[in-house]
Amino acid sequence: MVKMTIYVPPELMAFAQGEVSARGMGTVNDYVCELIRKDRDRVNLRDLLMEGATSAFGTPADAKYFDGFRSRVTGSAAS
Repeated sequence: MVKMTIYVPPELMAFAQGEVSARGMGTVNDYVCELIRKDRDRVNLRDLLMEGATSAFGTPADAKYFDGFRSRVTGSAAS
């Protein structure tokens, strides 16, 4: 772990402390780390969506595709 110091206005600190209590977290540090992780996940998802949007078209996701997918996931034959 590394130490990071941030300065926030009193109303933001009060809000963060309220969220810590409401969510059953231990500290404001836990809350800030969760916000950073969620933002990282949002950025990763956006990057994946943009990669998919700019990629070449693949096999159409029709009923046959989903039947095969379902059978692979459940380990059963397609209905």
